[in-house]
Amino acid sequence: MNKLYPNAAAALDGLVRDGITLAVGGFGLCGIPEALIAALRDTGARELTAISNNAGVDGFGLGQLLETRQIRKMISSYVGENKEFERQYLAGELELEFTPQGTLAEKLRAGGAGIPAFYTRTGYGTLVAEGKETRDFNGQPHVLELALTADVALVKAQRADKAGNLVFNKTARNFNPLCAMAGRVCVAEVEELVETGELDPDQIHLPGIFVQRLIVNASPEKRIEKRTLSEEK
Repeated sequence: MNKLYPNAAAALDGLVRDGITLAVGGFGLCGIPEALIAALRDTGARELTAISNNAGVDGFGLGQLLETRQIRKMISSYVGENKEFERQYLAGELELEFTPQGTLAEKLRAGGAGIPAFYTRTGYGTLVAEGKETRDFNGQPHVLELALTADVALVKAQRADKAGNLVFNKTARNFNPLCAMAGRVCVAEVEELVETGELDPDQIHLPGIFVQRLIVNASPEKRIEKRTLSEEK
């Protein structure tokens, strides 16, 4: 099976339509599938639900799709770096399902593992738990959280082989493997592609069985979200 596509637009062809749910890897601007997000914007698909830790920043990452009003709902953990996100949410123009970060990760992992729901102490007694089933375990209250799955997952890795086995670069691993597992179809954007068998099996972070399509973006922009410099002494 040939998983390699010539570009991001070709890799999304036939997958994207109005109203679908997407799981998008990344944390801030770290490990985001830049080319795939731009190609998703260019499809013009609307009424999208995006599962992602956040929505990038204004004008970059998923922030581009907020500006074009293509996202109807975000399932996120953090929204503090995106003014347009804040504006749309406060104006009632964007649905938001706030989810604690660890809970969001586990909801995606559970979805990919075929586990429909799980109990967690996180969020009990807060707005996060409103309307959800609760149950005591060992004298401690827990909240029932439903797993998350997506129609399409968009992820970013450093290296891949032609079978779709992925290796991530340090903290850029973040939500990417979990999103890949939770997507019914996963499209991976990678910086380097090697022949099948060239990757050390013990160093593979995500098996290729979770990846259906690949593109190579050898020179991503990789914007820095916050540049911090030490004072010169």
